[in-house]
Amino acid sequence: MKIALDALGGDFGAHPNVLGALQAVKKLGIDVILVGDETVLRQELAALGHNEIPAHITIVHAPQTIDMGAEPAKECRSKKDASIVVCADLVHKKQADAFVSAGHSGAAMVAALFGLGRIKGVQRPAIATPMPTYKGVSLLLDAGANADCKPIHLLQFAVMGSAYMQKVFDIPAPSVGILSIGEEETKGNMLVKHTVPHMRDIGINFKGTVEGRDVNAGDTDVIVCDGFVGNIVLKMAEGMAKAMIGMIKREVKKRPQAMVGALLSRGAFKAVKKHTNPDCYGGAPLVGVNGVAIISHGKSNDFAIFNALKTAARLVEKNFIGDIAAKMDSLKPTFDKLEQDIQQETHVC
Repeated sequence: MKIALDALGGDFGAHPNVLGALQAVKKLGIDVILVGDETVLRQELAALGHNEIPAHITIVHAPQTIDMGAEPAKECRSKKDASIVVCADLVHKKQADAFVSAGHSGAAMVAALFGLGRIKGVQRPAIATPMPTYKGVSLLLDAGANADCKPIHLLQFAVMGSAYMQKVFDIPAPSVGILSIGEEETKGNMLVKHTVPHMRDIGINFKGTVEGRDVNAGDTDVIVCDGFVGNIVLKMAEGMAKAMIGMIKREVKKRPQAMVGALLSRGAFKAVKKHTNPDCYGGAPLVGVNGVAIISHGKSNDFAIFNALKTAARLVEKNFIGDIAAKMDSLKPTFDKLEQDIQQETHVC
């Protein structure tokens, strides 16, 4: 199995990408294609003690980079030799089985969509982000790919998210909820109200609506929403976690007795930190494109890159794309009818 890695993507350049790739080759037994400026990548390998390219590592020269401040679609069209564009092209040409990037997330989405296309029947791909919870992990989608959505999009997100939790986390019948402002299914905006009645028609384990306070409770395996709301939820959770850690540290330092307690509780703090560490998941899959694509955080370290490569390999091994394609094909008549019904409902309203 070969995984293409955008080896210069991310805030820290080549080092964490190359180091994570070396760990993946050693521990997972996969081949990794480092995509980026060959001179820079050879220098980084040499700095890590590899004067020659190690076994199961190859380099594909991609001299161009995506301008972080530019419009992603324009950049991907004009820079065919940009590393993220080359990664997607390698998957498209069957020279790689999946790709991982910690670079420009917008460009990664565009490159995947342009290079791989959508799985037949999927109207909108979505970013599926693992969220640490009290009981384990839940999947939130969409986390930012689609600011505006229709009910049919949320229904398809639910199917794809459920399939992901089955494949990656081995949950036989993942529970699915839709993010709303109350537990009652009559509450919510028009998008939620027009989606909820049809959730039980698509063959998933639909639980009902989920309030924001319950996202991290862990009672629901898959939580669907539009990308505008999902991205706010994700960023707020990240900010809240950082703020809480800072407040705890500040208050402990003010109290000598609390310092003693903190030392005694060090093991518990480490366990919580490990459980909530996003690096453990490596990145978020872009579900719905016709190939495995993992979008990692810009601040990913080598551990995160290793886990992103691990997730990508698992999705390939589990035939995630084939499973989604089969589900979409079998549900096509249902989705077609639901879309017509929803359009009529919306028109009446």
